[in-house]
Amino acid sequence: MSNLNPDEKSSPRPTRKDALRNRQLLIQSAREVFALRGLEASMDDVAHHAGLGVGTAYRHFANKHELASAIFENAVDEIVELAEQALAMADPWDGLVTFLEATLNAQTLNRALREILTGIYDDGRDRHNARITAPFAPLVERAKAAGALRPDAEPSDVSLIVVMLCTLADASSEQSPYLWRRYLPMLLAGLRDGAAPMPVPALTPEQLREALTARSRRPVRVGD
Repeated sequence: MSNLNPDEKSSPRPTRKDALRNRQLLIQSAREVFALRGLEASMDDVAHHAGLGVGTAYRHFANKHELASAIFENAVDEIVELAEQALAMADPWDGLVTFLEATLNAQTLNRALREILTGIYDDGRDRHNARITAPFAPLVERAKAAGALRPDAEPSDVSLIVVMLCTLADASSEQSPYLWRRYLPMLLAGLRDGAAPMPVPALTPEQLREALTARSRRPVRVGD
């Protein structure tokens, strides 16, 4: 069965200007829809929000994951930029905390980004997540060198703090979307130099990737 609306079948072929306009409308619509509903939203949802037929959406993007990938690149670019700003801060601890707060605030406002950070979204997640987690290592090592962070802390500890608080934010999004702000200070206190010894070792980068990959294995909706 065709995805085209009757009106779209009989309408003249769009001009290049119209096509560019529709593409931008779809991208902006996808930003808003995915931020609110995450990757459970469909191409129909995005097209409807843009005021276009779903046939138009499929003429520009093969599926919602192709559309989402372009949007997430921009979102990840913003987080990487925040990491660079944090590394430039004079106080290494303040830089680490500022970056964590900025990342967690971004996921509060964007459910789709939260799905990448927690490993729920699989298509392209490795590439996006690698870019997001890459700044953790220099931020952690810089804070450790300054004596602000416990010597046995690892970048994977910081990554999992983000995962834990994103999961909390997802569970409490309707009741208290910023509840993570209550628990971030508790977790940060445990990262301070002089805190009690860690009872178990940190995950290696490979183990962390495996853990997030396992979380992403879930049924895919038919027709996405």
